[in-house]
Order: sequence, then structure tokens, then C-alpha cells
Amino acid sequence: MAIDEDTVSRTEALLRLRSTLDEMKGSQVTLLGDVMLDRYHHGYANNLNSIAPVPVLKIFQTDESPGAAAHIARGLNSIGLDVDFHTYVGDDREGETIRNMLDHDGISIEGIQSIENRHTLVKIRFFGSRESLLDESQILLQADRGPLEQIDSNISDKLTNNAMKALEKSCALVISDYDNGSVRVSSASTLIAEASRNNIPVIVDPKLTGLERSRGATVVLVEMRGMELMRRRLESSDAASAASELIDTYDWNALVVLGGINGVTLYQSEGETIHFDCYASAPKQQIGLHDAAATALAVALGNGLPMEDAGLLAAAACDCILTAKASQEFVDLDTLGTWLDELVWQMQISER
Repeated sequence: MAIDEDTVSRTEALLRLRSTLDEMKGSQVTLLGDVMLDRYHHGYANNLNSIAPVPVLKIFQTDESPGAAAHIARGLNSIGLDVDFHTYVGDDREGETIRNMLDHDGISIEGIQSIENRHTLVKIRFFGSRESLLDESQILLQADRGPLEQIDSNISDKLTNNAMKALEKSCALVISDYDNGSVRVSSASTLIAEASRNNIPVIVDPKLTGLERSRGATVVLVEMRGMELMRRRLESSDAASAASELIDTYDWNALVVLGGINGVTLYQSEGETIHFDCYASAPKQQIGLHDAAATALAVALGNGLPMEDAGLLAAAACDCILTAKASQEFVDLDTLGTWLDELVWQMQISER
């Protein structure tokens, strides 16, 4: 059976991406964004509470992991890039845990500001299953603990100024915005404009309520649910029309929509819309999907690869997260490289 041109093109792109990962060393990425500590409690939920219809969780394991922008930093570091990371934490145990874990990974923590008398944001997730009956646990509850007040604007300005100093040495700029104060409209605008002047690709993962902070970005990330919400707000007939309007309104080059098991869709200001199917055979979870996609986009675009290749690598990174055994895992070099090899093999086998 002859292999069609699309399959050949996709296979060549996968091989090109695999080669890029193998040769990745020394490039710097500037990263600005909010961080949090992810805490995971795992246990057995065999019984209901005697006074309320809720499960009683018998905890047997607790894990902690730096989350949000720190997740991206760990992914970039694992793939072999130097991370110029700018964020803040509170002066508490959780903030120190984030700093220590990043430092242990070999990520510079010089750009992490510690704010006195402030709690670090913590996302606490409880996972449970029936003992001896179910192997896979499921999330029962999420609790967020952190300050209600915004940080002083001077902190955000300091983060921005520090990021600007090293930007010209970077191959990519990543902005991860969880609306916790690290990223303001003025700071994002300043950094994006400077990156554009130096032809540095900008990857932004914004809150839907903060799209103005992504204006002028090279590529922006949203989830499929968020895209549907924006489609309704814009009263567009379909996702493609909504994507086109958003790209024009905010001056993006591209928009990447993450659909989990529904794959990844790349919309471009100039170029065709491309959908990448999900190849994860047994999806287990999706925590960290945005961070993995942002990492992959920075790797591809920072190394001068076309947007189509960047979208393909983002889709592969999402597959890795969907099949991860633990929700605190981040996309790393070995996992992503192995998955690219698997995709090449699958495409070659399917055409035999």
C-alpha cells in the first residue's frame, strides 16, 4: 500500500521533532508566571460518614509537587533547556518546599521572590478508591488554600524588570497566568513587545478573564471547554469562526485548543487549521495538560521549527500527560522522546 503525502509529512515532522529533542542543550527560555504547591492525598474510601453522605478517606500516601508555572520550569529543564524563571512565593513552608524542589532539579531560584507574611497558594486534591475492589482512584475533592488579596504591583514590576534583563538571551518567552498577580497587563505587554522586537516566540497560557495579557503573543493556549465558552460569548457559529475572531482581536499568530481525549487543534492567522488526534490508548488524568503543551511549544518554536511542528509536539506532550500514572508528573525528555518514537512506529505500521 502506498503511503499518502499527509502521512509522509507527519512522519517526517515527528522524526524532526525527535532529532530536536536529542540535540537540545544550552538554550534559555524566559518564564514568567504564577506558582502553587500541588498536594495530593491518596487513600481508600470504603465507608460513608455517619452524619453526612460523604466518603471517609483513609489516607495512606501524601505527595507534593510544584505546580502551574513551576511545572513548566521542570519540564523545560528536563528536556535540556536553561530556565530563567520569575515568580513569587510566600515566606512559609510551602514556598520553601517549592524553592527547594526546583533547586534540587537544578533550576535557578534566583528569580523567585519571597513575600513576607504571605501564604503560598496550595491546591489540595483528595483521591480515593474502594480497597481491594478498584485499582484506579478518582478525585473526590479539591481544596484551595491561599491569600485572598492581590500582591503589591511593585512585586509584579520587579518580576518583569528581572525577566527583561535576560530576555535577549532567550530562545522563547513563556507566560503562565493563573491570575494570582505575577502577570499584569502592563508587564505582559512590555515583555511581549520586547520579545517581538527580538523575534523571540511568545507562548501564553492565559486565564480566560485575562486575555488582554496575551495580546500580541505568538501562540495562546485554551482548553476545549474554554473555547466553547468564548464561542458562545462571541455568538460565533462554530469554533473556527470564534478562533479567527480571537486571533484578529488579540493579534495572535496562532491559537492551540486542548481537547484531552479529543486531541489538539491548531488555528492560525496565516495557514490552515490542523487537528491532531489523541493517540493515548488509556487516558487516566489531565492535570498538567496546559503546562505540558506550553513546554512543548517553547521547545519547538524556540528552536525555529514551524508552528505545525510545534502543534504536533504539543499534542504528543498532552498524550504523555493523559497516560501519566500520577497527576503530579510533568512531561520530560525520556517520556516525550519515547512517545514520539511510538507515534512514528504507529504511523508506519498503519500504512503497511
